[in-house]
Amino acid sequence: AMGLFDGIPAPAGRSGSAADLARLYGLPVLLVLDVSGQSTTAAAVAKGFATYDPDVLMAGVVLNRLGSERHRRLCGEAVEAIGLPVVGAILRDPSLNLPERHLGLVQAGEYENLMAHLDRLADMVEQSLDLDAIMALAAPFTPAPGNFSDALPPPGQRIALAQDAAFTFLYPHVAAHWRKAGAEIVPFSPLDDQAPAEDCDVCWLPGGYPELHAGRLAAAANFHTGMQAFSATRPVHGECGGFMVLGEALEDAEGETHGMLGLLGHSTSFAKRKMNLGYREARLRADCPLGAEGTLIRGHEFHYAQMIATGNDEPLADLADGQGNPLGASGYRRGNVSGTFFHAIARGA
Repeated sequence: AMGLFDGIPAPAGRSGSAADLARLYGLPVLLVLDVSGQSTTAAAVAKGFATYDPDVLMAGVVLNRLGSERHRRLCGEAVEAIGLPVVGAILRDPSLNLPERHLGLVQAGEYENLMAHLDRLADMVEQSLDLDAIMALAAPFTPAPGNFSDALPPPGQRIALAQDAAFTFLYPHVAAHWRKAGAEIVPFSPLDDQAPAEDCDVCWLPGGYPELHAGRLAAAANFHTGMQAFSATRPVHGECGGFMVLGEALEDAEGETHGMLGLLGHSTSFAKRKMNLGYREARLRADCPLGAEGTLIRGHEFHYAQMIATGNDEPLADLADGQGNPLGASGYRRGNVSGTFFHAIARGA
């Protein structure tokens, strides 16, 4: 999600960087360079990428955010002089930008003119990239069959999954494995004041943007009543945004406090923002929808919200960073309810 070689300090091949994947599968890299504010220097940057790790092949370069035809010629001639083919040149065009927010891009389902924007991007690609040359640089991708023994097992047979503009982020591979294992995912919308279906045996509140919809969530009386009734007899788990909604209160960016479900005792604030980002390892202190007591869960954490009140619930897990350095207790549990700021990816060894 950052640069090609960016990851965590780790043994070779375990940093989590895109370069690790390119090296592991023998994938040629199409290097897209932002060349705004430079010309010949672009060749020095490209050469650095090409020589930094000889086992990662730079197959070609796309020059991005060019200011003019002269700018393209200066950058392109310099890059090709070091032996890297330039297979695309994209002029700077603010109309091609997608809107952003604090955890990344506005998601596809929220973008009203998405298809028109995709058409503009397609036109740009046809005009700016040599698609035949790019396809010629590609290599066969035939990875060995994966081992899914550490995939997260489904937390129940019928899983009530919150799904709307406030609850948007569940890893696709997690949901796909649940379905493959025979579980059924039953979506419901808290923003539409829906409660989890009574015939489900577990409820999952995934990550998302509850801080953008805190007022509607606070006013969703049927959602609150349904979650209270569901959690009395069946497990409920929340991740990141879902964890925030499980708490007593959420303070939005304007400093207004909204009452949340109160199934756990903590409160969070988006007004007092601080970025938390990194891979995580969590050793569960008790059984929960993530797994049995003592299970090691690998995942990641990425949020700007902060805890402003901790409550009196029991911690859910002992947390460490991606290198195994202890970070202390994390998440909370009370009765059938559990939640954490980190997103689970898979079980660990």
